[in-house]
Amino acid sequence: MQVRSGCAFQYNMQVSKKLLNSVPNCVDDALGGLVSCNPNVLILQGHRVVLRRDLEQIRGRVAVLSGGGSGHEPAHAGYVGRGMLTGAIAGAVFTSPPVGSILAAIQAVARAGAAGVLLIVKNYTGDRLNFGLALEQARAQGVDVQMVVVADDCAFAAQKKTGRRGLCGTVLIHKVAGALAEAGRPMEEILRKVTAAAGKIGTLGVSLSPCSVPGSIPTFHLAPDELELGLGIHGEAGTRRIKMLMADEVVKIMVDHMTDLSNASCVTLEPGTSVVLVVNNLGGLSFLELGVVCNSAIQCLEQRGVVIERAMAGPFMTALEMAGVSLTVLQVEEELLHLFDADTAAPAWPTVAKIRVSGQTHWLSARGGQAEDGAKNHDKEDLLRAGGPGSPTMMRILEQVCNTLISLEEDLNELDRAAGDGDCGSTHTRAAQAIQERLQEGPLPASHAKLLSSLASILLERMGGSSGALYSLFLLAAAQPLRTGCGPAVWSAAIDAGNAAIKRYGGAEPGDRTMLDPLCAAANELQALTRPGVDTLKVFTAAVERAEAAAESTKDMEAGAGRASYISSSRLTRPDPGAVAIAAILRSILKVVQTAGW
Repeated sequence: MQVRSGCAFQYNMQVSKKLLNSVPNCVDDALGGLVSCNPNVLILQGHRVVLRRDLEQIRGRVAVLSGGGSGHEPAHAGYVGRGMLTGAIAGAVFTSPPVGSILAAIQAVARAGAAGVLLIVKNYTGDRLNFGLALEQARAQGVDVQMVVVADDCAFAAQKKTGRRGLCGTVLIHKVAGALAEAGRPMEEILRKVTAAAGKIGTLGVSLSPCSVPGSIPTFHLAPDELELGLGIHGEAGTRRIKMLMADEVVKIMVDHMTDLSNASCVTLEPGTSVVLVVNNLGGLSFLELGVVCNSAIQCLEQRGVVIERAMAGPFMTALEMAGVSLTVLQVEEELLHLFDADTAAPAWPTVAKIRVSGQTHWLSARGGQAEDGAKNHDKEDLLRAGGPGSPTMMRILEQVCNTLISLEEDLNELDRAAGDGDCGSTHTRAAQAIQERLQEGPLPASHAKLLSSLASILLERMGGSSGALYSLFLLAAAQPLRTGCGPAVWSAAIDAGNAAIKRYGGAEPGDRTMLDPLCAAANELQALTRPGVDTLKVFTAAVERAEAAAESTKDMEAGAGRASYISSSRLTRPDPGAVAIAAILRSILKVVQTAGW
């Protein structure tokens, strides 16, 4: 385990969990899974070597071999296939492959009639030594073998004796070399062009968490609020640690470092430079985060005047389960771009559109033309005039509801973690913030029916998830009775209509531990509004109290709908967060109504 300077906290020394059959056989099992899923490749018996099944097709062509330690999947075996690698040699996890297996791979493609063998090697001492030894032994046997060492790391400002490390840029060299070999180009030309391409690549990584070799503790530790810049793909130390920042800021730091001319390992990106961009998941980053980083990286490069010809994102050169990302840029001209675009059957190579990324329109207007902003889209005849009846009170009600939901964000999230994904509070906060934005745009719709319909649209678009759909269903259905009036009895009918819609489409009933429990409890009490001469405020107060009691009682219910229905009732000991949110909304409305003296 690496204990890096500046870490003044206790480490958890537990071995990380892995879904394996056994530690010693994990690489063999993984290669077995690869070839089982991909009939176009097979394993060289007695070795951890994956080869193209159609080796007869390489007769008279240069064979391209690569490899290295396992744990970087899909590299390197995932890139074996027509148009990329002829074969890949795997070592143990984070360990260079043995010389004997590398030599066996060379001999196998030579027997198939290859017109020479090109080895593509990442710049790590073990890989250079073992591939170099195999190269010399194969040459002694009369095989024409050449080697290209890829060193694309941009991390270190001062050049080290061992040179720059080989990182995700190696995958692009696989593609270029494989395309040239598939086209039947001679070894001399392939070697020259691949070497030139390797000099035009830069890569830099950042990590949010360590990785761990199967059977071992994590290779290093990061504080919860730290990330490490410039680390290697085996967990080797980077250049520095920084506090967590937004994705845009992290990407800017990465690109600034990669292009800093005082950095001996920089990559030059002048305005107008055409590049291929690779946003590489180091293994444990969520695809949501990867998309955010992609957006940040493309915007950052384009703001510098860089022309992004192609972009691809995914796990290409990983470090086991490390949560992190690396950015790779390859400077390209027409020929190099053509080689990148060439077809390949390698299973791990993605389908990349052969269209320039920069300069493309990313949005299609929902109205078929230029979208108008905010309040301009509201029907002017449907707006309340300043000082109109009920407008200030309705504004205060919505403001109170929004403030309440935002203040409850963490409480609702905590309740939701027991049975859901822990985002109930965040979802309601998102809805509240969307309504607040609408309140700042201008007056509200004049009729209660149109107000509820407007809120339904906002929540459906901005709240998201099942909560957004359920609230929208409730509001749209509740708006229908209000088209004919807005007296107390009509409001009672509106609540009933909303509840009926949730039951119909959501599949829940009272007693299922959902938002319906407080809503139906309140609706039952509001039935009193249909009787003439009742005290409206008194009835509404009783309805809110009933709703709060119903929300609290959900802690004793067995969930019959929603995500919580998949959780054992013995683990559900706290109220349902959706029910708590409904009760809080009703209490907020009551506070304003009491203040207004209704």
